Amino acid sequence: MTRRRFIIEMGMGNDLHGMDYQKAAGRAIESAMRRSTLPVFETTGLRHEDMTVRVTIGVQSPDRLDTQALAMLLPRGQASVHAVKGGQNIKNEETGETIVVATAAIEAFLEDQSGRWRAA
Repeated sequence: MTRRRFIIEMGMGNDLHGMDYQKAAGRAIESAMRRSTLPVFETTGLRHEDMTVRVTIGVQSPDRLDTQALAMLLPRGQASVHAVKGGQNIKNEETGETIVVATAAIEAFLEDQSGRWRAA
């Protein structure tokens, strides 16, 4: 069967003082999850385990991310995390510190449900 995306949510996270890409990425994932709820599981009897979750994280240094550890932040479904160049590094000229900004896109997929449901 074909898998269909049924949700996409975006989030942003940052690390203000430690230049920690992992922390900023984790906060971006948490930000996206806070704006989402998936009542489809409770109302249809579909199982969370059947959901595939794909996360794309954008930071200026994607090679500094532990994507497996980030995938563990996803509480439901079969999660994978892909790191890409994106986000922002913002240098504070007065202190020399760099603020790390990460962006996250979380997509969730289920098998195509066409033909399984009918409006009453």
